[in-house]
Amino acid sequence: MINHFTLLFLLITVSLTGFSAQRVERLFWDKHPLKITLPVGKERLVSFPSGVRAGIPTALAGKLRTQINQGTVYWLAKEPFETQRIEVREINGKHIYLIDLQAKKTTHAAMPVDILPKQDEPATGSSRQASRKSHKRRKAPGYVTLTRFAAHQLYALKRLLRKVPGIHRVSVSRAPIRHLLRGHYIKATPLASWQAGRLYVTAVELNNLGRERIDLDPRDLRGQWRAATFQHNLLYPAGSEADTTAVYLISDRPFQEVL
Repeated sequence: MINHFTLLFLLITVSLTGFSAQRVERLFWDKHPLKITLPVGKERLVSFPSGVRAGIPTALAGKLRTQINQGTVYWLAKEPFETQRIEVREINGKHIYLIDLQAKKTTHAAMPVDILPKQDEPATGSSRQASRKSHKRRKAPGYVTLTRFAAHQLYALKRLLRKVPGIHRVSVSRAPIRHLLRGHYIKATPLASWQAGRLYVTAVELNNLGRERIDLDPRDLRGQWRAATFQHNLLYPAGSEADTTAVYLISDRPFQEVL
């Protein structure tokens, strides 16, 4: 068995663009229109801080497919088009974002986009230092912290467990899933899920139900995951001592919504 403290050496990072290393384009809204280019024929995800609605010009009818799930817009350009101004409104009415959207034929990957509010300008003098310290305290846990936290909850002794500010438990169905990994006879059972800011981490138990050894590969995972980490990278045949392991899945929506 591999000690959970060595988990980081097994970290396999998965992005939404084909399991590359956490490649996400971040744009900051400062009341100036944001320029986004869509590759024709390739879906591009654009995420906002909260739930939104998008107003699509009639000129794009038949050229652009738009689907929205809470705070993420899924855009697919069916053909090239010149820049069009898109108005995206938060459902709670707090912000209206202006997007200058265009589509081109390109071979580049459709990197996801995160749109974030512009950070306030830092204060000066001693207040600047205090502001930085306050920002560090408020900073939401990242991928590594969430993964390590979930691993500790499964494998650490109870007396060693510690609360991490900003991480809280959320409900998740523990119904077994047979289709989480493509091409393998594996039963996947969600064990627990936690939320930190806009991110969720879910610990899922994996049981090999077949007679063959399985080399676990994040590219076989179904779902829209920001990152995935296997506790072990091998599953031995059913009935052996090593036919069970865990995977820690990070997403920007609850577990059931990204399968």
